[in-house]
Amino acid sequence: MVIKNGLVFDENKGFVKRDVFTANGIITETAEDSAEVIDASDCYVIPGLVDVHTHGAVGHDFCDADPEGLKATAKYEKSRGVTSFCPTSMTYDEGRLSKIFTNPALKEQSPDMARFIGINMEGPYICKEKKGAQNADYIQPADADMFRRLNSLSGNRIKLVTLAPETEGALDFVDKVHDEVHISLGHTSTDYRIAKEAFDRGADHVTHLFNAMPPFLHRAPGLVGAAADDEKVFVEMICDGLHLDPAVIRSAIKLFGPDRAVAISDSMEACGMPDGEYELGGQKVFKTGNKATLSDGTLAGSATDLMGCFRTLLSVGVDLVTAVRMASTNPARSIGETRVGTLRPGAFSDIVILDRNYDIVRVI
Repeated sequence: MVIKNGLVFDENKGFVKRDVFTANGIITETAEDSAEVIDASDCYVIPGLVDVHTHGAVGHDFCDADPEGLKATAKYEKSRGVTSFCPTSMTYDEGRLSKIFTNPALKEQSPDMARFIGINMEGPYICKEKKGAQNADYIQPADADMFRRLNSLSGNRIKLVTLAPETEGALDFVDKVHDEVHISLGHTSTDYRIAKEAFDRGADHVTHLFNAMPPFLHRAPGLVGAAADDEKVFVEMICDGLHLDPAVIRSAIKLFGPDRAVAISDSMEACGMPDGEYELGGQKVFKTGNKATLSDGTLAGSATDLMGCFRTLLSVGVDLVTAVRMASTNPARSIGETRVGTLRPGAFSDIVILDRNYDIVRVI
C-alpha cells in the first residue's frame, strides 16, 4: 500500500508532506509497483491512537470477562481510530481478576478489531479515601505474589498496575516487580515524599493525573509535584472535557512537556451508547450526554472514546502535533511499545487518515 500526498506525522519534524509505504501489515521504506494507492491529498496521516486506559464501550466492560463483548469493544475502538488499547480492570478479588485476565479474546486479532497491546490492572492496591468509582470492598494491600500469579495466567500481558504508594506493602511491591510491569501511582492520598520514593524505586507512571489524588498545592506538591520532578514519569490525563478544566490540561502540558503527557479515555461501557443506566465495577452508573456518574454524583470513568478526547485537546487550544503525541506516541512509549504510535519503518501499519476537520477518512 502507498498513501500519497498526505501531511504525515513525523515525531521529530511535526507534519511533512511525504508518502507512506506498507506491506504485510508493516510500515516499509518502499512499496511494490502493484501496491494499492490511497490518495490522502488535503488530509493528515497519523499513527493509530493508543488508549492505555479504557474499561469498555458499546455496552461491554472488560470485567465482564466476555469474549464476544471484548471483541465488540475492539471493533468499536478501531472504528474510532483507536488501533491499539489496553483493556483495563477494576478493583476486584484475585478470583474475579483471574477470569478477567484469561479472556480468550485477548489472544485474537483480526483486521476489523483494534490491537490488544496489554492489560491495565487498575487496583485493587489502592487507597480507600481516593477510591473514586472503585469498589472499596475489594481493596487490599499490594501483593507481589498475587500480581505474578495473575500476570502468569494472562500470558504476561499486564503492562500497567496502579497502586497507592502510602498503603501497606506498596513500596516493597515496587521493589519486587518494577522490572516486570510499569507501576502507576494513583487512587492515592500520598504526599510528595512517599511518591518520590516510589518513583525512585521504579514506579514510572501516574493514573489519571489530578483525579483521585491530593491537589498540587504550593506547600504540599504531592504526587503531581513528585511526578513533575522525575523525567522518566509519564502522566495520564482524562481529556473528555469533564475530568479536567481546559486550563489544567494546558498547564499540565507545560509542566510535564509534550513528551510525557498521555491522553486516555478511561471510558466505560456507556461510551458509544445512549443515555441511561449502566454499570462499572459492580456499581450503577448513570450516563447523560458524555457524563457518567455514580448515584452520589461521583464521576465514574468517562463516556468518551480516545478520538473524542483527541478532538477535545484540539478544541481547548492544544496544537495538533502535541495532541497526536498525547493520544498515540506517548501512550505507546509509556508502556514500552515501539511498534505502535509511530509511522517509522518497521512499525505496525496502524494508520488513521483525517480530513482538515479531523474527521476520520480511513482507518488502516
